[in-house]
Amino acid sequence: MAVMQDGGLMQYQVLARKWRPRRFTEMVGQEHVLRALTNALNSGRVHHAFLFTGTRGVGKTTLARILAKSLNCETGVSAQPCGQCASCVAIDEGRFVDLIEVDAASRTKVEDTRDLLDNVQYAPTRGRYKVYLIDEVHMLSNHSFNALLKTLEEPPPHVKFLFATTDPQKLPVTILSRCLQFNLKQLYPDLIRGHLERVLQQEGIPFEPTALKRLAKAADGSMRDALSLLDQGIAYGGGKVNDVDIRDMLGTIEQTHIYDLLEALATRNSSQFQLIMARLVERSPDYSEVLAELLSCLHHLALLQHIPNAYDEVMGDQERMLHLTRLLSPEDVQLFYQIGVMGRRDLAFAPSPGLGFEMTLLRMLAFVPQQALQTAPTHVAPTVATSTPPPVPAPLTTKPSDTPLVPSLPAAAANKQPTGPTTVSAGNISDWLGTLNQLKLSPVVREMAMNSVLLGSDTTSVRLMLDGAYKNLLTEERRAQLQMALQQHLAVAARLIIDVGQVSSATPANQLQREQQQRHAAAHSAITTDGNVQKIVETFGAQINLDSIQPID
Repeated sequence: MAVMQDGGLMQYQVLARKWRPRRFTEMVGQEHVLRALTNALNSGRVHHAFLFTGTRGVGKTTLARILAKSLNCETGVSAQPCGQCASCVAIDEGRFVDLIEVDAASRTKVEDTRDLLDNVQYAPTRGRYKVYLIDEVHMLSNHSFNALLKTLEEPPPHVKFLFATTDPQKLPVTILSRCLQFNLKQLYPDLIRGHLERVLQQEGIPFEPTALKRLAKAADGSMRDALSLLDQGIAYGGGKVNDVDIRDMLGTIEQTHIYDLLEALATRNSSQFQLIMARLVERSPDYSEVLAELLSCLHHLALLQHIPNAYDEVMGDQERMLHLTRLLSPEDVQLFYQIGVMGRRDLAFAPSPGLGFEMTLLRMLAFVPQQALQTAPTHVAPTVATSTPPPVPAPLTTKPSDTPLVPSLPAAAANKQPTGPTTVSAGNISDWLGTLNQLKLSPVVREMAMNSVLLGSDTTSVRLMLDGAYKNLLTEERRAQLQMALQQHLAVAARLIIDVGQVSSATPANQLQREQQQRHAAAHSAITTDGNVQKIVETFGAQINLDSIQPID
């Protein structure tokens, strides 16, 4: 908003000031505080001292000013000040003589506090109440608090104290105990995004919804920061707010790069990793923000792995996120998250942010859980000798037809000269879950095997059916790794054939899930039927938190 000043100059009014709420109904969020203040004002039970706490930009000072206006509106004390009378207008414009605003950070001396309180006993000049609004009150010295305490303990009836602080822990308990305390929460990104959308619609400025999501997330719970970033984004985009400009302004990258990066890390694909890194370097992003995006994605993955129905659109693309939950093991997610947190902390100590970022990701690529390092053997275990070599079956294909071809045995295995009969019976591996627990597999290969059922086996091959929902896990490299592990386990050069389709029986993953549910149910039953627990519940009126019950391994 541009306003005309003396001399014909145009001065722009920033959005954070123009759209600052002037009534409780205009506030975004903080319903728990608004309800208490509204009830107090409408009932006439208004305390003499209020303390508003919370992080920057959540509305502490704004609420205090609206409260001061409600107390001094010429139409009467209520939660709906008219906004039109001389008192309301003067408070909005910052020139109401009975609203004394103090920045405690610049007036920390005890003499300043005494000068401020010298006029407390005098009646208000113009309004109904004399209101002292002290911002960042925790910055006052101990002597200043002592000087304030006596007045706060027995204030004149025409005085109200409104305190605001971002650090209430630094306030003496003697001050805290004499105030009504309201903790203002950080605003959810959806609340911020919705408000930014309304502002832009009122301002007539074109925008893209994805750009507003980025701004809301970057604001980190602060509406004032969001509006300031929006001002910057409008200037950066030349009068419009689009996703590409906001992404460049914030130094963030497309979410697809994060997904690609995690896939490359999950599969230990160094060539793909190098390609993604090159694309990132070309954009010269804010590497700290890129790591923050990566950590946020890992957090969402960990949540989805343990609570599958916890997906929310704020997590990003649902299909790719669910794909990553299957591709990455829970151990990998936790390891990557820890490495990312430490790497982001250490960015300032790296020769450059780019190098620190790259080393953090290389650490993720290098540090692999121990079982993933146990790759398949480089040779096939010898078989019992026979007089004639076993026949080598023709190559088969997996189902459906667009999945990779399953090659025959390695040449070394095909050309061995066994000297005795070989058999591979289903009985050897009929306990497919038990077999998998004995194999040394990487997390991704184990995930593929856990979602497969054993169809059968003969003297030369083992055939599995992979659940079609997990077909993306099947690659020739992973099939070969599982085949080698089975050959070593069975001491037979058996070929592994993996079909893809609908499984007709429970997979090992299904079995584990069912067993876990049964163990949870048994644990719940053991606790709720325990005589001692029941006695505690009856004696003390206690309640059992069923969600906290975990079976003991």
